[in-house]
Parts: sequence; structure tokens; C-alpha cells
Amino acid sequence: MKVIVGKEALRKILKWAQRVLLVCGILLIGYCGFALTDAWLFQRRAARDLDRLQRDRRAAGLVTPQTVSVTLPKAMRAAEGSLIGRIEIPRLALSVVVVEGVDRISLRRAVGHIPGTALPGEDGNVGLAGHRDTLFRQLKDVKIDDEIQVSTPASNFKYQVVSLRIVDPENVGVLAPSGENVLTLVTCYPFYFVGPAPKRWIVRARQVSSQAVPPPDVK
Repeated sequence: MKVIVGKEALRKILKWAQRVLLVCGILLIGYCGFALTDAWLFQRRAARDLDRLQRDRRAAGLVTPQTVSVTLPKAMRAAEGSLIGRIEIPRLALSVVVVEGVDRISLRRAVGHIPGTALPGEDGNVGLAGHRDTLFRQLKDVKIDDEIQVSTPASNFKYQVVSLRIVDPENVGVLAPSGENVLTLVTCYPFYFVGPAPKRWIVRARQVSSQAVPPPDVK
């Protein structure tokens, strides 16, 4: 059966389709603007909170010796969305707050600490994840031997990039416990892929130093 649509009806259909697409476009742009603004505000607020916690710790003289390494009981693990610290890659001018968890809201606002991996300051493999098109976009330019800094309220840690890999999403072995203190950064790959990216970009770095947040100056 052949369906014939008149010119007037076709014009109305096209006009309504145009309006629908325009509204969808406006809503999409609005959501992107909201997400970027929300992430920016969260990063500023969380960065101030981290700086305040470090100042409070210095003022109280609560410093942890460089040689101490701990493993927290599960009951003492950070709650989802809580502040963990900050990751910085000086050469790439990357400085991003890290929170606990990799849920949708946490990764929209910050880099997420992957549950089940070590926390900064613990022995083992610290896993951090971030979106390739926002906070972890600079990882496309990372190089072997780049320095990575991770700051927490108690300590500062330095890492050196030792390997770059592309793996399948099912390859969770990159997050397996390690006999040495390492940092594993995870983001989607390729960086310019449209839609859900099929691979994962893995940056592995080895800890080279740790330093307690310094005590207050004695005058």
C-alpha cells in the first residue's frame, strides 16, 4: 500500500521536526553548560577544603613520618564522594581534585579513586579514573618519566610514569594489587572517539618519594 503525503502535511511534519531538534539541541547545550559549571565549582570548593585540611594538620602538628605506610580497615574507608586529595601533573598543567568512588556524579565532578584499590599512603596499587573528554583529557599527552604528584590532607606523594598501555575494558588486571607502591590512571580511549570509547588508556607510575605535610614554622 502506497502512502501519499501532501505537500502541506509534509511541511508541517518538517516544521515540527525542526522545532523538536532545536529544543533537543538547546537542552543538550544547557546540560553541558550545567555539568561544566558544576564541575568547576566543585573543584574550587574541594580544593579549598583540601588546603584548609592541610593547614589545620600543620597547625596541629599532626605529621606522619615518611617511612610509615598503612592499610586502613574496611570500616575506615572513605565514603563515596568524599575528598581524597589532589592529583597534579606539572608538565601538563593538570591539577584535579580526587574523590572516593567512580559513580556518575563523582566522575562528572572529579577524578575518582577506584574502590578496592589502595589509597594514597597505603602499600600497593592506587587506582584513579577520570573522563577522557573532561578532567583527564591531558592524559593524551603524558609521556614516560613524567612526574605525577598526589596530595592528601596528611602527605604528599611523587610518582614517575613508567608505562603507557591500551587495554580492553575487561582487563581489570591493571588494577591488581602490587608488591610495590604504584599509581594507575584509567581513562577511555581513543580520546577523540564519538560515543562510548571501546578501549582504556592506562598510565602506570611508580612512587619515588613521599613526604608528610610539614609542621608549622617555629619562630
